[in-house]
Amino acid sequence: MPDDVTALSRRSLMMAGGATLVGLGSAAAQGTPGPERPVDTGKVENGKVTFPNWRGPSDRPSAPPPAPLPPGERVGFAVVGLGRLSLEEILPALTQCRKAKLVALMSGSPEKAKAVAAQYGVRPDAVYGYDGWDALARNPEVKAVYIVTPNALHRDQVIAAAGAGKHVLCEKPMAVSSGEARAMIDACARAKVKLMIAYRCQYEPHNREVVRLARSGKYGKVKLIEATNTQTMSLPEQWRMKSALAGGGALPDIGLYCLNGVRALTGEEPVSVQAQIHSPDDPLYREVEETVAFTLRFPSGALALCSTSYGAHETRSLTVQAEGGAIQLQNAFAYQGQRLFLSHREGKAEAKEERVLGEKNQFALEIDHMATCILENRTPRTPGEEGLQDQILMEAIYEAARTGTTVALKGPERVVGKDETGEGKERTGKALDQTRGPEPEEAG
Repeated sequence: MPDDVTALSRRSLMMAGGATLVGLGSAAAQGTPGPERPVDTGKVENGKVTFPNWRGPSDRPSAPPPAPLPPGERVGFAVVGLGRLSLEEILPALTQCRKAKLVALMSGSPEKAKAVAAQYGVRPDAVYGYDGWDALARNPEVKAVYIVTPNALHRDQVIAAAGAGKHVLCEKPMAVSSGEARAMIDACARAKVKLMIAYRCQYEPHNREVVRLARSGKYGKVKLIEATNTQTMSLPEQWRMKSALAGGGALPDIGLYCLNGVRALTGEEPVSVQAQIHSPDDPLYREVEETVAFTLRFPSGALALCSTSYGAHETRSLTVQAEGGAIQLQNAFAYQGQRLFLSHREGKAEAKEERVLGEKNQFALEIDHMATCILENRTPRTPGEEGLQDQILMEAIYEAARTGTTVALKGPERVVGKDETGEGKERTGKALDQTRGPEPEEAG
């Protein structure tokens, strides 16, 4: 039964020739004749409509209705780069955002930019070439830019965006070296604009639930973490196969999800790394590596076994083995299709269960988080310091593979401040989440 009117009542109203269907609650509120006002018509609190839970105790309560900001109050974004990721994922996600909106485009292809602008309702005078930073700076609708270009272009474009006075959301990997990452952080700090790295999995509900479970101690101390992210490549002309543009192969592209994922899971920083790299005798891998395996040791004693490859069938999984149970997330690093499984003892039996969570668009979640940080002057959960730390660690992984030795790791060279709650500060005597801002808000 719908909230305000039964299907039978709807049919009766339409048969009576009514041009407009009015919810019975609204009619009652206006004093017009009709049945008694239902109790679940909803109420408004702080500008949001809420309903009482109509489900029984054995069912999950429904999510609250979306509460988007009025279009005029949303943060205007310019998307820089109109490649596959922008067109297939990011631009569609912006149509689902509640606090952000698309207002401008920047591309090196005028023909493509014109076509995309028409599709998404972007004004022709808000379409820029890569040399259009001065003009973009003068556009008051643009509050932030989302950099979605090849890795080697990130540094100069982030610095240009900061110079234009715009907040910056930058795709991962942050850059092609730790030196570039430092320059990007410094430029944004000087310009007093926010810098966030697009680690979408840290905003995705299933990945966040794995972090919550692992850190809660529900299954005891975490001992082993296995993270795998593999896929196959076949186009030599693709920019990811060019070292000058990508900065590396499987490791910075998809292996980074494993590295960042296990760091986010524990909240700790690794103290040592071992690694191996293999590439076949194939022209496809003339400039970048195919396969990387690396092991990270954390202060708590947990070991993370990570593997990534451009030459293996698609697998994107994250498994946590703890003292009293196991957590497995299938499709952990994929854009959708996450499935979360838990295993633990239950009496004399081994219980295996699936925890079902609502699926949300990861790109919309991360963009809305950036918009929230701009609107509320907050530090992003994944600021530039988070991207810099991954760049430093990837350089250590390459060194460990090159030398065949265990490379000792130091703590982060740059950390970010905590919110006033000091949430998650202590574990094994060391601060957690040193390169991360406060937890992101819960999406309804």
